Amino acid sequence: MKKIIIINGPNLNLLGKREPTIYGASTFEDYLKELKNKHVDIQLEYYQSNIEGEIIEKLHEVGFNFDGIILNAAAYTHTSVGIGDAVKGIETPVVEVHISNIHAREEFRHVSYIAPNAKGVIFGFGLQGYELAIQSFL
Repeated sequence: MKKIIIINGPNLNLLGKREPTIYGASTFEDYLKELKNKHVDIQLEYYQSNIEGEIIEKLHEVGFNFDGIILNAAAYTHTSVGIGDAVKGIETPVVEVHISNIHAREEFRHVSYIAPNAKGVIFGFGLQGYELAIQSFL
C-alpha cells in the first residue's frame, strides 16, 4: 500500500472561511474525507502547520519512508529557503500544489523555493490539484 502525505502550510487551516472567492467554501478536512473515500488503496495522511520549522521537521520525518509528499507550503513557498532546502534534502518525491493560480496573483507569488527540487508543480485547479498530485504518484 502506497503511503502519501499531504502537508499544508500557513492559513490553510482556514479553508472554507478565508477568501472563499479564491479558495472555495469547503474545509480541507471535508475534502480530505472525500480523498480518503476515493483512494482506499493508499495510506493517505495529512498534516497542517502555520509554523515554518514544524513543516521542515515533518518533511524530515516522512521524507525517507513515504512514497509521495504533496506540499502546499502556501506563503512559505515564496519566502522559505529552509523548506526548499528540506525538499532538496529528502528522498521522497514532492509535488508542490497551490489552490489558486499563483501566476495570476501578486508578483512575489511567482517565485517558488520548492519548485526547483519538486517532482512537479500543480496550481490553479482549486482543491482538485491535490487529486491530480495523488494521481502523479499512482
